[in-house]
Amino acid sequence: MRERLFPGDRVAAYVVLVLLGLVTVLPLLYMIVLALQSDGEVQSGDPVLWPADLQWGNFTRLFEAAPFGRFFVNSFVMAGAITVSHLVFDPLVGYVFAKLDFPGKRIAFVAVLSTLMVPFFVRMLPIYSIFASLGWIDSYQGLIVPFLMDAYGIFLMRQFIRPLPDELIEAARVDGAGEFRIYLRVILPQCKPALAVLGLFTFVFQWNEFLWPLIATSRTEMRTLPIGLTLFNQEYFTQWNLTAAGALILFVPTAIFFVITQKFLVEGIALSGLK
Repeated sequence: MRERLFPGDRVAAYVVLVLLGLVTVLPLLYMIVLALQSDGEVQSGDPVLWPADLQWGNFTRLFEAAPFGRFFVNSFVMAGAITVSHLVFDPLVGYVFAKLDFPGKRIAFVAVLSTLMVPFFVRMLPIYSIFASLGWIDSYQGLIVPFLMDAYGIFLMRQFIRPLPDELIEAARVDGAGEFRIYLRVILPQCKPALAVLGLFTFVFQWNEFLWPLIATSRTEMRTLPIGLTLFNQEYFTQWNLTAAGALILFVPTAIFFVITQKFLVEGIALSGLK
């Protein structure tokens, strides 16, 4: 039986939510203010709640000071290719582990999950050595190949597909459908919420990836956006207004991706609650 909320409780709940919302939004708002400040306001050291004159030209200066257009393309190619690869292969492997039986299935699944326990820092040096021998340093394949599949994505899709009714699969088999057609026509259409979550998490993580692009690239034209932001960190001075402007550019694609997938994210949460 639902408990009845008194007016005072409702007001208190709204106040807490508003305060939490402000705590969440304030860093973003200050980053916007910082991106629109002049060099003098940044160097003064005094906190500026609102710039005396909005410096929209900081975004233009950003592209003049560094090849941010190329950085943006590099980040988009890397994050986009890896996200597409995860959306193609992770649910396919997840379906195999969830609905098909074969010798060594449990051992193979445990082996896949065990890779989550190995930090990327441990695998990084062997991967770099192999890619250097292949001539893949400072290349798109060098940025993309190490992340083409992910154990977490496989586990996520396996857990989502596992509760789906086996009767649907059996009915499709009776109608003469093969396993791949069953996957495409029966299983995949029901996985939209999980695919939205997988796509969003993968894209955001790879879009913000810093360590591997820093190691796998040495030429400026192959850098990604997170690496490009460090160009404004000098020995004795950091151009915080340009850094904030670059951070806003870094933030916009992930925000757009979230808005696009929000409907499926909410649906996925609702389905999780029903299960």
